[in-house]
Amino acid sequence: MNLGVPPQRAPQSRDAAAGRVPLAVVVVDAEGLVSHWSTGARRLFGVSREEAVGCAASELLPVSGALAQDVVQGADGAYSDFGPELDTSLSGSIAYPAAGRARVDEPRGGRIDVLWWAYPLVGPGPERLLVLAADAAQLRGSEGGGGPDAETVAPAFALHTDFPGYQDLAGRLPEILPNMSVHEATGIVSQVLELGYPILEFSQRDRVPVTPDWGVPRRAARRWATSGGGQGDEGSRPLAAPRPELDLEYAAVRERLEFLNEVSGRIGTSLDLERTIREVTSAAVPRFTDFAGTHLRAAVLAGEGFPDGPPDVTTVWHRVWVEHNDEPGRWDDTVPVGEAIAFPEHTPFFQCMVTGEPVLVPHVGEELSARISGEFEKRDLRPLINNRSLLIVPLKARDVVLGFMVLMRRPGREPFDDIDRTTGAELAARAGLVLDNARMYTYQENVAETLQDSMLPQVEARMAGCDIATRYLPGARLGRVGGDWFDSVKLPGSRTALVVGDVMGHGLNSAAMMGQLRTAVLTMATMEMPPSQLLRNLDDLAQRLGEQYLATCLYAVYDPIRSEIQIANAGHIPPVLVRAEDGRAELIELPTGAPIGVGGVAFETATVRVRPGDRLVLCTDGLVEVRGQDIGDGLAALCASAAHPAASMDDACDAIIRALNPSDGRKDDVALLMARVNGIPEEDVAEWQLELDPREVSRARRLVRDRLLRWGRPDSAETAELMVSELVTNAVKNGRTQQIRLRLVRTDALLCEVSDDEPAPAALLNASADDEFGRGLLVVSSLARAWGTSTNAHGKTVWFEQALGHVARPGSNTW
Repeated sequence: MNLGVPPQRAPQSRDAAAGRVPLAVVVVDAEGLVSHWSTGARRLFGVSREEAVGCAASELLPVSGALAQDVVQGADGAYSDFGPELDTSLSGSIAYPAAGRARVDEPRGGRIDVLWWAYPLVGPGPERLLVLAADAAQLRGSEGGGGPDAETVAPAFALHTDFPGYQDLAGRLPEILPNMSVHEATGIVSQVLELGYPILEFSQRDRVPVTPDWGVPRRAARRWATSGGGQGDEGSRPLAAPRPELDLEYAAVRERLEFLNEVSGRIGTSLDLERTIREVTSAAVPRFTDFAGTHLRAAVLAGEGFPDGPPDVTTVWHRVWVEHNDEPGRWDDTVPVGEAIAFPEHTPFFQCMVTGEPVLVPHVGEELSARISGEFEKRDLRPLINNRSLLIVPLKARDVVLGFMVLMRRPGREPFDDIDRTTGAELAARAGLVLDNARMYTYQENVAETLQDSMLPQVEARMAGCDIATRYLPGARLGRVGGDWFDSVKLPGSRTALVVGDVMGHGLNSAAMMGQLRTAVLTMATMEMPPSQLLRNLDDLAQRLGEQYLATCLYAVYDPIRSEIQIANAGHIPPVLVRAEDGRAELIELPTGAPIGVGGVAFETATVRVRPGDRLVLCTDGLVEVRGQDIGDGLAALCASAAHPAASMDDACDAIIRALNPSDGRKDDVALLMARVNGIPEEDVAEWQLELDPREVSRARRLVRDRLLRWGRPDSAETAELMVSELVTNAVKNGRTQQIRLRLVRTDALLCEVSDDEPAPAALLNASADDEFGRGLLVVSSLARAWGTSTNAHGKTVWFEQALGHVARPGSNTW
């Protein structure tokens, strides 16, 4: 019997001449939905991958009924006259592999005759059914004229060990599967081999395995033919032409282009550099190669901008990802991920990275393997590269080598050839563009984050009478830099200003505006104006800067001596106050006010009484706003999480972030400031009124010395006396009519304030050795831990902060 194509239908294309028939591969999950859909499935059933994945398999693979001439063989070799319908297998009702032949209504091509195999899958993954299918009409001799020589073709199963070279057959089975991870493919392959290898049976005599080869050699087809009752020597069936084979997508140039298109769709789904690297490396295994390792230049990986100059022997490369289909962990010690290495000059790796061209070694023999491995110190690469086919392709962008990929095929698989080199180079070119986009994004993101970090303050954890903790989290949007900020400002009278603001919008413009407003708040805070007046001035400034400058802001001033907080709001979400007495958290009701930049709206200052241990929580709306939910729900969640007990302020902030962080990530940036008010006891505060008389300078020195002795701080008295005398002297000299106020506050440091009615701020003077005046503030500046001056409507205050010495024991005569 002539099994070739009849002369009148002899095809002229290369595919048809070789008897290639596209193989459709579909994976169905436990819900009956398609999770993987190969290019062959698109060509056979006329549905794209985008349309298929996630849809019900029964809708995509409709079957009107099985053909009367169906012939099916189970894995045990038993035959039945009629096979099950494909939709029965899709329902998940089969417990064993099934195969059959059915007619399918293809949307654009009419009714087609389909051969199919179905494998039930088990395991931890969602995959529950593997379906292979092919167009029976494309198989030579499958038409069957109904005469005595008519030949039937049917899908069946057999042990893969029944065929010569079965080790290679089993090793290449992953190539049949659609784009899957190595672990997913390995699990499915093991089940296919156990349940039965898919084959074609011709009149129940000749058996041809489904294979991803370029084509079954003529002699191989003869070896696989079984004895039968036809004509030929010794009763064997004569073969006038090789049997048809099922080839996969990349068997010819068209298939390779489709492979590249599929890979292009898989890579570049994210601008995250590490994720892109994993996608690029994993895309080639196992369909194109058995081993893939990606190396990048250190500058690229660090996001430091475009690399300067061509690479050389000193260039450091990082192995950022490795993918292979060997047993897990097989090459972890030989080529560990994360290793930084400079490649020796006399190696194919160096040749690729300096020339920027692919390097192909069809077969790495033992001699070449030993020579390459010998170039590396304390590294034996021979077990990895010996007897393999090696292809190294550069990852380039704008003619600069950013990295390279090492691709290898195992012995027994078709070695890389010139077509593979072209395919690998095209794969690397597309991957290089994607990597360059991710690199540029990483670089720009680093610049934006550096700018953002430079604009955020380093808030002191301990201020006079309060403890502070802060958190800032960038948003998930591209260009993560935003306009949220927080701050704390040390004010006279042991007071502390607390600020949280949010510039509307994102990007560098918002960050720049945030920097301007933050600087303005810092400047105006030292002028000791009420919170409402500060917001009024800030609003005027924003309008002068431009119409698009809009921001919300909360400004609060905590006075630990009077145990109160003065606070004003400019369109911001309200703060939360957690009472230490009963742990109750509540929103502070404030006049909302309009956002900064609107103009023409009055702001009001509210006063809130607090007790030691109470906590004030200020945050931006990015923490409480969730798309599709009312902001009131977010504020309620904020109160609940703020009230939760915590071991420390940092733990309390982290608990709030965890509780309010949405599962799909934050779209907006978040600023959070928490202050625990501790107050300052009355016994730690001393205040006196001094006359505008030079004799009061010595009295001030005596008052300070006596108070420090009473507080048990004799080691700090002499320095404090000297600085107080300088400040009081200046106040006596510059004061007008009212008295001078001297105040000492003891916390973890000594705070001293001298106030008078002269509104002009104190300033350092560049006094020479012959000048009689002007050296007072120079003395204070050199001795104090910190010092400053502020003005208000009643005059000015000059203050200094001094580190305290050790506490004297009761009854000691240290002084």
